[in-house]
Amino acid sequence: MSAGSADPLLRIAELPGVDEAVQETRAIVDRLLGHRVLRRRSADVSMEAALRGARASAVLEGADASLEQVRSGESDDPRVKGALRVSGELGGLVETWPKAPRQVLARLHVLAAADAVPTDSIGRPRLDGETAEDPLGIGPAPGAALVSERIDALNALLSARAAVPALVVSAIVHGELVALRPFGWGDGIIARAAERLTLIERGLDPKSLVPSELGHAELREEYGPALRGYLSGKADGMAEWIVYCARAVAAGARDSLATCEALKRG
Repeated sequence: MSAGSADPLLRIAELPGVDEAVQETRAIVDRLLGHRVLRRRSADVSMEAALRGARASAVLEGADASLEQVRSGESDDPRVKGALRVSGELGGLVETWPKAPRQVLARLHVLAAADAVPTDSIGRPRLDGETAEDPLGIGPAPGAALVSERIDALNALLSARAAVPALVVSAIVHGELVALRPFGWGDGIIARAAERLTLIERGLDPKSLVPSELGHAELREEYGPALRGYLSGKADGMAEWIVYCARAVAAGARDSLATCEALKRG
């Protein structure tokens, strides 16, 4: 998506099916935010969401680790370790995210890739000739010059404060970063973290209770096809992607509702 203002986002928000999906997901998130368990145990639910979301994001990148292995720290997979570091630091990046997206993306890559790539490649965009992993099977990544151009457009998008639903903005951020794969390793982890940052910063999920990464893992068979619809640049493909992302967020919210119910039962 190439945009210097929020106008394209306003048009996307008006595409068929988008508003309905946004409203349905917002209602589920609001049910979560109103759960009485959160009055005393909000931090516990947030921590569980962080753990479950990190594990799901690592699995989407190709890791093989059960939730129990992740919870106990038994997994040595660099994707798991990186996803956990990213998830653990999201709260401290929320304020900076809309002001300095490049800085936050670089920090997310440092966290995600510390155990996986050479030191001189950590925290910087990939150069022409450097490869980019493709766990979702969407095809070759764009060249470095186009990546830089579209990251600039993403910066402008995040700084625009038009009345566009958080779910629409977060889905575009996610789609752009997965499509661009700006670093070459761990880009899916970074893209899904950026989606969550946007949902938190724009007020849909202010307490970081919704593991949207888990929703993407649950809908894994639809993830790649929906993303290819986004990459087509066509209106119906864009709408399909936004609706898909809204469903993933809703699935994450339902998972945290289940956590709340489990805590209520003791």
